[in-house]
Amino acid sequence: MTRAAQRSRILILDFGSQYTQLIARRIREQRVYCEIHPPTLTAREARALGAAGLVLSGGPASVLDAGAPQADAALFELGVPVLGVCYGLQLMAHQLGGQVERAARHEYGRAQFEAVGAHPLFAGVGGSAKLSVWMSHGDRVLRLPKDFEAIGHSTGAKTATNEGAAEFAAIAHRERPLLGLQFHPEVAHSEGGAQILRNFAREICGCEGDWTVEAFVAEAVEKVREQVGEGRAVCGLSGGVDSSVAAALVHRAMGERLHCIFVDNGLLRAGERAEVQRAFGEHLGIPLHTVDAAERFLQALRGVVDPEQKRRIIGHLFIEIFEEQAQQIGGAGGADFLVQGTLYPDVIESIPVRGPSATIKTHHNVGGLPERMRLALVEPLRELFKDEVRAAGRLLGVPEAIVSRHPFPGPGLAVRVLGEVTAERLEMLRGADAILIEELRRAGLYAEIWQAFAVLLPVGSVGVMGDARSYESCVALRCVQSVDAMTADWSRLPADLLELVSSRITNEVPGVNRVVYDITSKPPATIEWE
Repeated sequence: MTRAAQRSRILILDFGSQYTQLIARRIREQRVYCEIHPPTLTAREARALGAAGLVLSGGPASVLDAGAPQADAALFELGVPVLGVCYGLQLMAHQLGGQVERAARHEYGRAQFEAVGAHPLFAGVGGSAKLSVWMSHGDRVLRLPKDFEAIGHSTGAKTATNEGAAEFAAIAHRERPLLGLQFHPEVAHSEGGAQILRNFAREICGCEGDWTVEAFVAEAVEKVREQVGEGRAVCGLSGGVDSSVAAALVHRAMGERLHCIFVDNGLLRAGERAEVQRAFGEHLGIPLHTVDAAERFLQALRGVVDPEQKRRIIGHLFIEIFEEQAQQIGGAGGADFLVQGTLYPDVIESIPVRGPSATIKTHHNVGGLPERMRLALVEPLRELFKDEVRAAGRLLGVPEAIVSRHPFPGPGLAVRVLGEVTAERLEMLRGADAILIEELRRAGLYAEIWQAFAVLLPVGSVGVMGDARSYESCVALRCVQSVDAMTADWSRLPADLLELVSSRITNEVPGVNRVVYDITSKPPATIEWE
């Protein structure tokens, strides 16, 4: 049995909550491995995956709605702990014979929570002290199922018409490990939330907390060796963190049978080609073959404005080039595998793992590949969030200049040039982007920001330049703070820094006469504009 099969894990059933990914992050912070699955996961599948515990997420539906997502009833009979969060609590109560009704008033925002008794779920979170927690629900449990009891109630949102929501803010079965929370412990607004999830994963589910980056790297190397056997692989480097760490990991597993191909698609940031060649040649000692395909990509993108079509064109053309190059790798027969730096957020956002959700956007690494592809995929980072990838990169010896680099989309600047992609518009964007990054570094703020970049908008605006009327392009600046890109908040940069960046862009980048700053968080927006 492989280490992957032996690894204890928590399975999260996603009922469509915007916070599901945060549950996964918080559990992994306790050094416990977890995975997100659709709500259709069966008890048989959960048993086969070796579930040490289950979390039923929140969701936008009401358990009273026709067609509302349900859980396999046999999951509650597995004998492993189950924690229902918000919708998950209501679903558990509903399916096990309790009564749920629509609340007279929705309960959104902060509420005061107080534990009842000394349940191990709340060990170390302040005893009987009231905690400020985050509520977001429109139904309430009116009557608990048989053998369940309240182990906590909330007071902040308690009204004469909404007693039930306050009475059953936390519930537990008297004998079986079935638990429920009406609030969201995964969000930063909930005091003690991280400790509550730690108690569930480590103490109640009995997970040892041995899931570390070191253990992951050792396991991933073993899995790659098992997958590729004596085959040969190519890795398409983009210059970003993900593909670079994936290449370093697979190189440790395969050695010289891995051939890295860096495709200069003409959609790169300023100086990126030279930086990647230097990092792989001088620091990692991994052979790198560079292909100049800029004109080929620009031709394919001519006249295309739809972002999803851009992604498909770029993904398909990447594969064409990789397959052409792979035929020349390693003698007769060429390469057998394609290494990609796909991450867990890519998978979550591109493929609707949750039943009632919709795909947000197609990621280049996940949804932009042609159905007909001769190379088999190797995706060693598919289970990781971005911060975990950075930690793995440092462990593998990837240069800090690459590891700490801000995320960069697979389709490159094609999805930051809104509208048609042309050589002239790419050059404007590169210039503006380089100025932003240069000034952030000079101000000592680059490392404090999760992601910063410029976007070229498909609009012109009137301006005055050199005492003459101008009608030129507009650039938007996007700087955000995040942990794993699942949620993000806009960065509050100093006004004088923004003024300096704007002044430099309008003075140094021909064709730009206006700069704006994006102050939208995720959600409701995504980090990238396309």
